[in-house]
Amino acid sequence: MPKLSEAEFPSGCKSLPEGFWSAVEVWVKKPHVVNKRLCGATETESRDVDSDDLRKLLDNNDKEEEEELLQDVFQFLCSGDSPAHTHQKDKPWSSTVRTFIPKVNCYGAKQQKEVVLKDSDRQLVTFLPFEEDSAAGRVTLKKCNIYQLRLCSKGCEQWALELHVLTSDGWLSDGVAYPKLPWLSSDLLPKLARWAAECKSSEFKSTLSLLPVEKYSLTYQQLKEKYKSMVKVWPEVTDPEKFVYEDVAIATYLLVLWAEERAAKSLTDPQSFVDLGCGNGLLVHILTNEGHPGRGIDVRRRRIWDMYGPRTELEEKAITPSESFLFPGTDWLIGNHSDELTPWIPVIAARSSYSCRFFVLPCCFFDFYGKYQRRQCRKSQYKEYIDFIAEVSQVCGFDTEEDCLRIPSTKRVCLVGTSRTYKQSDEAEIDQRRTSYIQSRQTSTGAAVQRSGVRKSRDCCHGSAECDDTSGSAWGDGFRPRNGAETVRNCAALPRDVVDGVVLKVAEALLGMSKGTSSGDWNKGGSLSVREVAALLQQETLQLLKNECGGLQTLLKNNHQVFKVEGGTVRIRDWRDGAESRRRPAVPGALKTRLCWFHAHHPQGCPLQEQNCTFAHGLDDLRPSTRPLKKLKKL
Repeated sequence: MPKLSEAEFPSGCKSLPEGFWSAVEVWVKKPHVVNKRLCGATETESRDVDSDDLRKLLDNNDKEEEEELLQDVFQFLCSGDSPAHTHQKDKPWSSTVRTFIPKVNCYGAKQQKEVVLKDSDRQLVTFLPFEEDSAAGRVTLKKCNIYQLRLCSKGCEQWALELHVLTSDGWLSDGVAYPKLPWLSSDLLPKLARWAAECKSSEFKSTLSLLPVEKYSLTYQQLKEKYKSMVKVWPEVTDPEKFVYEDVAIATYLLVLWAEERAAKSLTDPQSFVDLGCGNGLLVHILTNEGHPGRGIDVRRRRIWDMYGPRTELEEKAITPSESFLFPGTDWLIGNHSDELTPWIPVIAARSSYSCRFFVLPCCFFDFYGKYQRRQCRKSQYKEYIDFIAEVSQVCGFDTEEDCLRIPSTKRVCLVGTSRTYKQSDEAEIDQRRTSYIQSRQTSTGAAVQRSGVRKSRDCCHGSAECDDTSGSAWGDGFRPRNGAETVRNCAALPRDVVDGVVLKVAEALLGMSKGTSSGDWNKGGSLSVREVAALLQQETLQLLKNECGGLQTLLKNNHQVFKVEGGTVRIRDWRDGAESRRRPAVPGALKTRLCWFHAHHPQGCPLQEQNCTFAHGLDDLRPSTRPLKKLKKL
């Protein structure tokens, strides 16, 4: 029973031994956090067991080998002592069976499972892997892959986490559920030790807690393969991989959630939906393609809408919470990063019909009539906002559930409003409660804005949103949707003379830090932090830049021909460096279409010869752009 490796904890670690069991729970319930080739795991058959129960597990193995195997396993479990000598309990182990769910099914009819045996008295957990062939009705224990985690006290508040294996020879790695043996020491053990030392409990529920993980994994792989081509034709300026795969994951979640709902309620027709604030419309496109009737509404049309075709129904319209925006014939309302509409979606769903449900994935923090104002310092701002939306949902009469999506985003907690907590005959009374609650929020939001001096017109990270805090009725008066015209705030719309003035002033300051050598070396200048660069500019210019996303740093990065901005440090870009040319190769059709700044402004001119420079050395060298426009393809 060799010890494979060990990780020592800092002296006086206060989280042990409780932290050890917390870390074990993460590894048992969420193995995909460490093993990226897994989608998750399911747990079944939780009970306390003894040696006779373990013997039954091995009944399907070769009888001649069974007794020898049992002895080896018992010795491993008890470190050489028999269970009777080690424990006073009749059933000394807490047992569960976990089934691995790979991201891509490579096992066929066979399922990779483990019996997880927890010995709380002796602070150890043992993993007994076995393969279950449902077609053949056979269970095979993988003796060579049995391993154990032990929390060992070294005395004087010194602890160590040890990794033991039943045998160090013959470990069978399948590259999925069972990586190579060294992986246990290099990847698994350090993470378990860190989790045990930190012992932090999450503010939110575990990922995909409302869904069967197996169905989610299978559906996600199918949709990912089906819609991966979207990445190549994405016409928006946003990151295609992030947005495509995030919407595929959200669509997967909804499709599995709705399939479970149909099964539970014996429904046959696919649920209908409306996506409020649908943005690029990809989620609507996927859900429609997968058979669910629905549409998306957004205040601003996106270029990608033209690619979807007539089946995907998208509407350009400003949404104002009112009687005009109720959806009585719709099963589900969706709010995917719906910004200022987020707190209104439970209200709109509740007033649309008694049977209408909702799904929201909150992102930016909005109240009914303005930016959400924090009230508690003991919670993170994100947790506090999620609790606020959950409160809105409960006031509206929904049985509300929280879940965590598996998407590439830090804002991945969703709220699902399913059934109602009241009878339909009580609708009028509950609606009065909603009205009073919204009125109270309008008053408190307005007071908070006045105290903090926050402007009535605010911007959100997805576009501009204007919220008028003037008093009005409790339904929709006082709410103003975002502007349909997209506000460009990346310094591209700044006056040209302002941009040129900043570039010249900063460049002169950098060049003044180094005058070159007497041999005539080209002056590359020195370096300044962004803060030091800001000190060079007039207050009026800085105020102008504050209204732009990223401010001064964005302006400097936009002028990448002149500046290199890395880690908050600004330097003159030296195009003689071959790495620069490789990092920013000339775009076909764009060669010599812009004037060379160095040729015009650097005291020593451009460091490159005219024929080697991507930019034009004077007007005679300037060429018209022949860069082809990106065409939109129908999907």
